[in-house]
Amino acid sequence: MTQEVGEVAEVGDTPKDYHDPPPVSFIEPKELIKWSFYRAVIAEFVATLLFLYVTVLTVIGYKGQIDKGADPCGGVGILGIAWAFGSMIFVLVYCTAGISGGHINPAVTFGLFLARKVSFNRAFMYIVAQCLGAICGVGIVKGFNPTYYNNYGGGANELADGYNKAAGLGAEIIGTFVLVYTVFSATDPKRSARDSFVPVLAPLPIGFAVFVVHLATIPITGTGINPARSLGAAVIYNKEKAWDDQWIFWVGPCIGAAIAAFYHQFILRAGAARAIESFRSSTHV
Repeated sequence: MTQEVGEVAEVGDTPKDYHDPPPVSFIEPKELIKWSFYRAVIAEFVATLLFLYVTVLTVIGYKGQIDKGADPCGGVGILGIAWAFGSMIFVLVYCTAGISGGHINPAVTFGLFLARKVSFNRAFMYIVAQCLGAICGVGIVKGFNPTYYNNYGGGANELADGYNKAAGLGAEIIGTFVLVYTVFSATDPKRSARDSFVPVLAPLPIGFAVFVVHLATIPITGTGINPARSLGAAVIYNKEKAWDDQWIFWVGPCIGAAIAAFYHQFILRAGAARAIESFRSSTHV
């Protein structure tokens, strides 16, 4: 007998009141002929452009205040920079979640791809759109005042003096793990089914995750945890130091996202246990 929703057996025949969506195919050719697919790609481009525009302006504005001898506590400070990044993610995820999922970050897209929640073609196009959006967003900031932009570092991510590359890489791995783990938890279908308010509030914990990670890692790497953000600033600023450290802001987030995807899918959601149980069931006649 086919079980209805609310009676689907989990590992150990424990009933559950939700359905996990089936894994997405590696390649989804049908997506390429749908306007909704390209609309989602455009949404990722615009959201990342706005994200970089606001946050990079905040960073160079703060550095400009400090350079002019203003009281470090009188401007936005590190707390304000972290708040700008976190609140912009909250706003943009809220605005775009219903269109593209509100990734705005190649590391988030990569983690969801590894968990088979998005197809390869969607992940690839999202990452391209995010990187182009980041470059355009920073480009607009520089276009307003090139001298001011270049004098105050262009918002580029660089490893801070006193920290070695291993420390920077570790900060990016852990910071991205926190972010992507929060994304998985906030969008978990199990939570959505049992708590109706969870989908509405999902952007809030994601934004707070970005906020707290920035507080912790701004002094180390300036906080990347978003390869598009780091690439966009490096392309427009185009200084040697920014390019020398660029690999940290790609390798670290990708490793952190992969660990978060594995941890959530196979440890917390018992994906490995379900796979073993399914295999055992199929081998018994």
